[in-house]
Amino acid sequence: MSATNTLTPPLLELTGVHTHIGAYHILHGVDLVVPEGEVTMLLGRNGAGKSTTLRTIMGLWAASAGELRFTRGGKGERLNGLATPDIAARGIAYVPESMGIFTDLTVKENIVLAARSARHAGELDTQRLEWIFTLLPALKKFWLYPAGKLSGGQKQMLAVARAIVEPRALVLIDEPSKGLAPSIIQNLITAFRELKRQRTTILLVEQNFKMARDLGDRVAVMDNGRVVHTGAMAELADDEALQQRLLGLSLGAHA
Repeated sequence: MSATNTLTPPLLELTGVHTHIGAYHILHGVDLVVPEGEVTMLLGRNGAGKSTTLRTIMGLWAASAGELRFTRGGKGERLNGLATPDIAARGIAYVPESMGIFTDLTVKENIVLAARSARHAGELDTQRLEWIFTLLPALKKFWLYPAGKLSGGQKQMLAVARAIVEPRALVLIDEPSKGLAPSIIQNLITAFRELKRQRTTILLVEQNFKMARDLGDRVAVMDNGRVVHTGAMAELADDEALQQRLLGLSLGAHA
């Protein structure tokens, strides 16, 4: 595995993480460093273990070996064995590929449910809510609509808004651009850049390589349940031979 050193301290570090799902051994010793305040792209072919890595970090699937360590404010602790709500309480949010929204509830109700400190809309941080509306304006327009009636892009915006309705230290996002129109993807890129500007750390699984190139500070490439390459995203974007070897494609073809 190739690597590039970074002076940015890690917010999250996985060391030798294995995950079994039933009889299947999915992660085979994942080593991954997510620097604080940066966007780390997690790339790889289908079935490489990217989504399983995110789910293992969130405690949705338990690591069978290895260590997941989260360090915030100089205090580090193991995430191993913690329940998903306890992991979320430490400032980690997760946007699954399925989006995870409640289709029978309104946009407002979805947002309130995601805000741990608010029991109703009146207790939401209005300044942060207006900031979210600036990033994702469709949500304000459809505030009282049932989430199930939103378009695919609007549902993705709602899923992201749920993850950031309160300040988070780390946001895990699984393929947010899948099936979306280019204009919606650009809207998400703008939102993620603003999150990064506010020092929110992002670990992003993505198949849209233009988004990966535009957003990523660092990249980790997975294959067969392991991280096989880490480094600067810009270096991978500039090296077509490396792209072909690691991913079987050229990022330039996805501009």
